[in-house]
Amino acid sequence: MHISVQNLGKKFIKEWIVRHASFELETGKAYTFTGPNGSGKSTLLQLLTGMVPVTEGSITYFREPGNAIDSDHWYKHLVIAAPYLELIEEFTLRELVEFHVRFKPFKNAMSPADFEDFIWLSHAGGKIIRHFSSGMKQRVKLGLAFMSDVPVVFLDEPTTNLDAEGTRWYLDHVTQNTAGQLLLLGSNVPQEYEFCKNIISVSAFK
Repeated sequence: MHISVQNLGKKFIKEWIVRHASFELETGKAYTFTGPNGSGKSTLLQLLTGMVPVTEGSITYFREPGNAIDSDHWYKHLVIAAPYLELIEEFTLRELVEFHVRFKPFKNAMSPADFEDFIWLSHAGGKIIRHFSSGMKQRVKLGLAFMSDVPVVFLDEPTTNLDAEGTRWYLDHVTQNTAGQLLLLGSNVPQEYEFCKNIISVSAFK
């Protein structure tokens, strides 16, 4: 998987949030987009996922060299965990997992029961998501991102709502469960990306 970004820009009303962004992203590597609050980290990630349309420039996705992915099918190749994306709160955890894998199967055909154990919620398979704490919901989001068998993983502010134990769980799994994938993070918390060597400052794209 390769993503080529050329002269990318996003404007809301009269304000440019991101502009003149050009970079290349390659599979098997982790990249972290850093910057203070309001710098455009989440906007840039949303542009890369296709959730938000670009104002100028281009993003091209390649499954393999010379073989571009149609932007209409790009969503099939990625998974994202972010504070602004909600889970289906009417589902139980087991229902949510079974629904998710219909679209994004788990790696190594992991079973729903094994997944619940992986995220430390084996006791809550029949519990409705709306009754989960914010930390439990975040582990569900991260677990779905870690275990989905797709080429690209997006994590925006990954330790949001996690306590110290949950943060350790994230750090224990983020590298080993995304090996071989393209991992893209948005963060201004160094602990979240301490393992990452490729740091891109969003403040440069103004």
